[in-house]
Amino acid sequence: MAARSAPSCHLRLEWVYGYRGHQCRNNLYYTAAKEIVYFVAGVGVVYSPREHRQKFYRGHSDDIISLALHPERVLVATGQVGKEPYICVWDSYTVQTISVLKDVHTHGIACLAFDLDGQRLVSVGLDSKNAVCVWDWKRGKMLSMAPGHTDRIFDISWDLYQPNKLVSCGVKHIKFWSLCGNALTPKRGVFGKTGDLQTILCLACARDELTYSGALNGDIYVWKGINLIRTIQGAHTAGIFSMNACEEGFATGGRDGCIRLWDLSFKPITVIDLRETDQGYKGLSVRSVCWRGDHILVGTQDSEIFEIVVHERKKPFLIMQGHCEGELWALAIHPTKPLAVTGSDDRSVRIWSLVDHALIARCNMEEPVRCAAVNVDGIHLALGMKDGSFTVLRVRDMTEVVHIKDRKEAIHELKYSPDGTYLAVGCNDSSVDIYGVAQRYKKMGECVGSLSFITHLDWSSDSRYLQTNDGNGKRLFYRMPGGKEVTNKEETKGVHWASWTCVSGLEVNGIWPKYSDNNDINSVDGNYIGQVLVTADDYGIVKLFRYPCLRKGAKFRKYFGHSAHVTNVRWSHDHQWVISIGGADHAVFQWRFIPERKLKDALHIAPQESLADSNSDESDSDLSDVPELDSEIEQETQLTYRRQVYKEDLPQLKEQYKEKQKGGTSKRRERAPGNSIRLHFVHGYRGYDCRSNLFYTQIGEIVYHVAAVGVIYNRQQNTQRFYLGHDDDILCLAIHPSKDYVATGQVGRDPSVHIWDTETIKPLSVLKGYHQYGVCAVDFSADGKRLASVGIDESHTVVLWDWKKGEKLSIARGSKDKIFVVKMNPYVPDKLITAGIKHMKFWRRAGGGLVGRKGYIGTLGRNETMMCAVYGWTEEMAFTGTSTGDVCIWRDIFLVKTVKAHDGPVFSMHALEKGFVTGGKDGIVALWDDGFERCLKTYAIKRAALAPGSKGLLLEDNPSIRAISLGHGHILVGTKNGEILEVDKSGPITLLVQGHMEGEVWGLATHPYLPICATVSDDKTLRIWDLSPSHCMLAVRKLKKGGRCCCFSPDGKALAVGLCDGSFLMANADTLEDLVSFHHRKDIISDIRFSPGSGKYLAVASHDSFVDIYNVMSSKRVGICKGATSYITHIDWDIRGKLLQVNTGAKEQLFFEAPRGKRQTIPRMEVEKIGWASWTSVLGLCCEGIWPVIGEVTDVTASCLTHDKMVLATGDDLGFVKLFRYPAKGKCGKFKRYVAHSTQVTNVRWTCDDSMLVTLGGADMSLMVWTNEVEGSREKRPCDSEESDTGSEEDGGYDSDVTRENEISYTIRALSTNIRPMFGIKPHLQQKEPSMDERQGIVRGSRPPVSRAPPQPEKLQTNNVGKKKRPIEDLMLELVFGYRGRDCRNNVHYLNDGDDIIYHTASIGILHNVATGTQSFYQEHNDDILCLTVNQHPKFINIVATGQVGDSADMSPTAPSVHVWEAVNKQTLAILRCYHSKGVCSVSFSATGKLLLSVGLDPEHTVTIWRWQEGAKIASKAGHNQRIFVAEFRPDSDSQFVSVGVKHVKFWTLAGRALLSKKGLLSSLEDARMQTMLAVAFGAVPSVETSAYGKITYCVESWPEPTTGLCLPCTPPCEMDLS
Repeated sequence: MAARSAPSCHLRLEWVYGYRGHQCRNNLYYTAAKEIVYFVAGVGVVYSPREHRQKFYRGHSDDIISLALHPERVLVATGQVGKEPYICVWDSYTVQTISVLKDVHTHGIACLAFDLDGQRLVSVGLDSKNAVCVWDWKRGKMLSMAPGHTDRIFDISWDLYQPNKLVSCGVKHIKFWSLCGNALTPKRGVFGKTGDLQTILCLACARDELTYSGALNGDIYVWKGINLIRTIQGAHTAGIFSMNACEEGFATGGRDGCIRLWDLSFKPITVIDLRETDQGYKGLSVRSVCWRGDHILVGTQDSEIFEIVVHERKKPFLIMQGHCEGELWALAIHPTKPLAVTGSDDRSVRIWSLVDHALIARCNMEEPVRCAAVNVDGIHLALGMKDGSFTVLRVRDMTEVVHIKDRKEAIHELKYSPDGTYLAVGCNDSSVDIYGVAQRYKKMGECVGSLSFITHLDWSSDSRYLQTNDGNGKRLFYRMPGGKEVTNKEETKGVHWASWTCVSGLEVNGIWPKYSDNNDINSVDGNYIGQVLVTADDYGIVKLFRYPCLRKGAKFRKYFGHSAHVTNVRWSHDHQWVISIGGADHAVFQWRFIPERKLKDALHIAPQESLADSNSDESDSDLSDVPELDSEIEQETQLTYRRQVYKEDLPQLKEQYKEKQKGGTSKRRERAPGNSIRLHFVHGYRGYDCRSNLFYTQIGEIVYHVAAVGVIYNRQQNTQRFYLGHDDDILCLAIHPSKDYVATGQVGRDPSVHIWDTETIKPLSVLKGYHQYGVCAVDFSADGKRLASVGIDESHTVVLWDWKKGEKLSIARGSKDKIFVVKMNPYVPDKLITAGIKHMKFWRRAGGGLVGRKGYIGTLGRNETMMCAVYGWTEEMAFTGTSTGDVCIWRDIFLVKTVKAHDGPVFSMHALEKGFVTGGKDGIVALWDDGFERCLKTYAIKRAALAPGSKGLLLEDNPSIRAISLGHGHILVGTKNGEILEVDKSGPITLLVQGHMEGEVWGLATHPYLPICATVSDDKTLRIWDLSPSHCMLAVRKLKKGGRCCCFSPDGKALAVGLCDGSFLMANADTLEDLVSFHHRKDIISDIRFSPGSGKYLAVASHDSFVDIYNVMSSKRVGICKGATSYITHIDWDIRGKLLQVNTGAKEQLFFEAPRGKRQTIPRMEVEKIGWASWTSVLGLCCEGIWPVIGEVTDVTASCLTHDKMVLATGDDLGFVKLFRYPAKGKCGKFKRYVAHSTQVTNVRWTCDDSMLVTLGGADMSLMVWTNEVEGSREKRPCDSEESDTGSEEDGGYDSDVTRENEISYTIRALSTNIRPMFGIKPHLQQKEPSMDERQGIVRGSRPPVSRAPPQPEKLQTNNVGKKKRPIEDLMLELVFGYRGRDCRNNVHYLNDGDDIIYHTASIGILHNVATGTQSFYQEHNDDILCLTVNQHPKFINIVATGQVGDSADMSPTAPSVHVWEAVNKQTLAILRCYHSKGVCSVSFSATGKLLLSVGLDPEHTVTIWRWQEGAKIASKAGHNQRIFVAEFRPDSDSQFVSVGVKHVKFWTLAGRALLSKKGLLSSLEDARMQTMLAVAFGAVPSVETSAYGKITYCVESWPEPTTGLCLPCTPPCEMDLS
């Protein structure tokens, strides 16, 4: 039988032998329930000594190396190693995950500690900087992070007596940390002369700022503050690995094997030497100690756990033992008793009782042990050694029978024959030796056929044959006992093998993945009775397969727990258990085998098992039992949505281009046109690859999406409003429970989810940063506060958001196959489900992570592909629609029932108050009762049922239904064909919106005198659309082939259509019936044009590189235009109908005479003078400016000139529609740009009266209608356009002061002055009066950093010579002369009603009392302050923020930072370490005073918003590529601010965690040029004043679409204060 499905039996972890003592410390504690918590391999263990029972936490994927116990002693935090390591906080009672903290550390998590009230957790990473990170673990949120030390940190602890203080220690250092805002600031411990500088291994904090630490030499160092005040010498004779503080005092444990107890003032109480006790041994080393009452727990280096009762200290109780150093490979099972034997590189052999879960015998050998075998009667135990010898012991008393060394390389495998006569010994030198047991193990034979080391052996049941596997994956057979190789396959055909432990062979082919390396499975053992096979591999996974297992890639169940390679696995003698051993984790795992009949009960008993018991998602067998995917779904899974260039890459590409172009001279470019366009109507709906993306809003409008546009459609008025915040394809849409907000997710390199208001069409929040390539599913929680999203990256990441704050709450990998839907549980906001290809998962939030459990199908069905999901009437009930037409009903994670609902996939499902509605590929809408017991009513979507008020025509009966929703007495249906229909409960169907179906749309033509247009598409339809207010499809005709172009005749009666197969046809424009057709070409017809006037000729361009000219009247081809080197893209006639202009794919502009088609050469300058009937060309002098800066990356695909020859509209590959003044001469013309299409715009056309522009999106299949708003006539309203790509290079020069300031490079004072090179001559040595330039610090060519060393007057220096210096006790700063005005602004403020002035100079904030002239100082900065602001909100009186210079943005103490402090008492309220490198040049508080804005001096001039009281960064974005001088919040807003700087003004909005910006526009002012702006102030809403050179610019803006109003002259560059 082939292993079509995973076995229906199951393994459950019952016991783990071992404890991780090596390379770990402080990892053993008593819980509140007096259980013992520790870890081994990748498993957290909770052991109850009373009941001798273990519980397991299995939420980790690799070795656990650190553990901390919550102060209430119920919760445990564990940290693991790995490329992306994470921390799990879990409950020791239920062993369920409470929180997962991830995405910060790399390599591993070395230490963990909870603070006093258990709200925060600190972790230390194993990365190169040993990063220290503080977490709000319940929310899964990182609060602060800083580089820890350049060398390893061994221990970290919160100071339980001082808030926000921590201590860490490690290699030759101890550091005392303080947490303020988001800044962790360390101070190194000062060893002084009290003790030697050495490695500190552990620490504990006490009252009165005292810290005790254990050193490598066995001393205890006592610290007060940061100073070492005394040492307790000889506390231990070797390194102190562990220190535990408890109510009674302190316990320390060291390498000397001693435990010492100390009272609260660290006076010794007693010492317990474990080496001297009856369980002790030489070399015992203590790694962990925990003191509770009269019990002490001790963990040792050699993987033992002792419990000591203080008054019986000589008799420690051994709770747990395990193997220690080296690898563990040897495993053998006793043939008649429940015993397992293991042997390891630690040279020990141990016998374990599987019933008592205890070690019953141990024997130490001379050499590392690599394999073991017990003979048939259980008397002899054979051990293979690493040195090539083997030893036989008596099992009874572990005495030696014989020791033989015939080989020099390691013995990797040995086995007794089933009759007990022989022992086969396999060696790494490729040979197998056969020994006679009765002959005192005399050598009887040798097998020498292998070319590589022997890995596995099996005897035949009659002991006549031996099969071997070797390192090359070869399987060989030998006759016994002589060892002759059997080469005749027939001879071994009928052999029955006594055991099956070989990894190669027909019977176990299926254990190998299809494309795998033949050495990553280390061990196999077959259970003939249960017909199952267990395997152990290099990835730490134990798997169960059916046996025999013939086809590669068979299905399996897999079990995690071991952290590294699992070296061996065996069934117990009675097949009750499986024993597996881990190589590097030294652990022995005992799994209970649960046969099929007991499986259901077992799953209910142990819910956490299903976390790790997966029903093989790896399987990819040819014989898979899952049926073929439906063609539509198959097609959809192939879509990747990857783009070569994403819109977010554009700024970078432009910068690169500008670098290249730097040398070139730039001509002054034409202004952008005065006209603008506004999106008016969109024909189309995205149904072909999306589902459930169509809803009624609160007021009965319909919301859906197409291309990059969110559409709100009013069905009464037949009008649309648009959300245009996206810049690429929207793939999913969800509606808020209140029905007035919508979430939409898009394609992108870093794709975003926008939440927007359907009434105002403004973004409320933008979520990004955690998905890649796109977001394919979103859903709101029932309370509307949370949002779940799924990405289309390789692991289909699932993210849970607090969308209003824009905060990621939790994240997890979803599935490697596509996920189609995510649904939040309406009753429990922390639960959700995801469904997709062979995927159904139930998730629960755990802090920063999500814990997922696979849906358990059992015998009720197969692992189907799920297309849609809803929750039912309780939190346990869920319903999913499958790709085969069934509805699955789930309770908790169990499938309880399936119901046949549709023929073909169920694509959409909607829950009602009492029942459900479903829609499927069969085009049927079905209403169901609340238990899916019976179908109440069905509606078929048919043309016959279409109501008279429909806005178009249904293309086919029963179109595939992709979206369904109810409201306002109707059922709303979206189809794959791009139609939106409204089904009345009584039956009639109204068609509301439609667009083209799947396939690219290229052909577009507008009628010569009516407001209609024609389109033709790859979907094989030709359609006529009404552009007047009725906005509907007037006619449609199906074609035999897809079409790429069309054109109306000049009289509007005929319509020519070019098809993809090289043919074209002429149809009646009213009826769409054929008039005539031709087929002269083989490739696509790319453009088709009637000559002007009477339309006598028809020019037909093809991808064959020819243009054919036909006489319309005679229906004959009269000319062929030859000479193009590539396919033809565009053609245009001149006014007379005598000349054709042709564009080709090779960017050639050619001219041909009509009708013969003779090629003409026309000088470039003459082309302009020719009158063209139309201009759709993209080449030539007249339209040189339409090609963007990054022309090599993107093509301009289409253009169209208005009939008045003033405005040229273009469409390009990036989805932009642009307007240029015509002619657009000179490179990179200025334009207005509009985003609505997602990818390439394939065609653009103006209507006959230029009142509308019609555009086509190729892949987004949408037809967009824009209204043209002529200059002067248009009302002032938000314009959707953005100005040109490149800034105005031709603008005027700078003022000299501004030039200097713009070029200042701030050098960092990195903690000590001498790092800074000193320039110049000290004042007392100078000869002459300094020049003006030197006073300003300018030296030609460069501006050196100014020395910070104060000049020393000459007189003092001479007097000091020879005198004995008096030690300086302390200096108090009394007065500071100076104010930093040369490169700062807005940095002087009144405080306290004008009594005080606050300002800054150097690194000091100064409060100057006006009346008395006294000063007080804020001195916490460690480098130059560059900006200062005062909080204006009455709740935050005298709160000041100052920003300073710093180096790289690595969160270290020298990074730039903003300090928020109280001006009167100088108390620091928050330190915000910035992600700005170089420094902070502007700060501003928001209207409520709760938010703070900072701007960096980094190359991107990053803008960051902080919630300063929490030290939390809310949002950050690159500000501008040129210097920003000032950024300020609006005085009445917490979400809107303005930044000004070198040649720019930007208007910003904070939406959730995203910053959205718009450039200020100068379009409406004649000859206005963008100046460098130096200051900003806000007048009456809605206006902003900015100050440039000698002018005040008054900007009128309807936020955030700004345009400039007027410019007023004023004195040279100024500051403004409009208060």
